[in-house]
Order: sequence, then structure tokens, then C-alpha cells
Amino acid sequence: MNDRMVWIDCEMTGLSLSDDALIEVAALVTDSELNILGEGVDIVIRPPDRALETMPEVVREMHTASGLLAELDGGTTLADAEAQVLAYVREHVKEPGKAPLCGNSVGTDRGFLLRDMAALEGYLHYRIVDVSSIKELARRWYPRAYFNSPEKNGNHRALADIRESIAELRYYREAVFVPQPGPDSDTARAIAAKHVVRAG
Repeated sequence: MNDRMVWIDCEMTGLSLSDDALIEVAALVTDSELNILGEGVDIVIRPPDRALETMPEVVREMHTASGLLAELDGGTTLADAEAQVLAYVREHVKEPGKAPLCGNSVGTDRGFLLRDMAALEGYLHYRIVDVSSIKELARRWYPRAYFNSPEKNGNHRALADIRESIAELRYYREAVFVPQPGPDSDTARAIAAKHVVRAG
């Protein structure tokens, strides 16, 4: 794996892979220090009419408040959106299968990408960096860090949500993780030896 991280956020008409549609996808690539590379992409996708008709009211209200619903008529196709995102990702990640998918609760996003943007999903490493996992651990182990984490104002728009996820990981890196350069090799080995799970 190289040091690149591919941050993707999707907005959908709901969370059901059988009924709902992608309506916005955004991507940013960072290096291992969480520096954003390039401008990123943010693309509105025109969904099938059926997906709009069956959209849950709470989701409709959210996408109305964010302004996304009003932009859907001018949205592009899934194929065009995938091509734009993949072009940006390839510009910064030269080899397929090397960079993990990153974001907040990205399991759902990955499911929609696998269904609707298989070439893009296949270009990513199978591993994910899910900031929400770190958040859940911080809540249990470092509650002061958790309760003082940066405020979110993304308004459920894909690119703003990614920027907030990157900022959140920067915060947890500084507030929760061991400061650089981390433990020396002997200390790391001693810690590892305490946590070996014995067979049998």
C-alpha cells in the first residue's frame, strides 16, 4: 500500500441498496499526513424518478435543507460521475488496489460504490480507514477528547462532509494517538508481547 488515502462521501436517497439511489459523490485524496492533493471532485447525480418518489421524508427534508434536492434535475449520469471521480483518483493514486477508502461510516458508501461504480470501488484497496471507528474508541477510552472534538457543519453535502472527516482525523491524531515518532522498537516489541493471543 502507498501513503495515499482516498476520501469518498456519498449522499443517497436512503440507505437501502435495493431501493435507493446515489445522488451526490465527492472525493478528495490525501497523503499520509492528511494534506489534500488537488482540488477534489463533487458531482451531483440525477437519480431515477422512482428513487425520488420513495425517498423517506426525513431524507427529503435533509436534502431540501442542504440545497441538494434542487440541484438533482441538472445532475449527471452515474457513469459520468464515476469517470470524473476515477480520473481525479488516478491522477494522485497511480496504482490500483493500493489506497484505502476513507471517511466516516464508509461501509454504506462502499456498498453503493460497489453497486453503482464498480470500477472506482475496484481501484481502491480492500481496507478502509473509518474515522467513526476511532470516534467510537475515543468515546470509550478518551472521553475528554471525544466530547471536545471539532464541531461539524457539513450540512449533509458530500465534499463538506469529507473535509470535516479529514479535520476530525487530524484532531484525533493529535488528541488521542501517541505523539511522533511513537515508541522505539524495543518498547513496541514489549507492548506487542503483552498482547499476543496464544493458540489453543
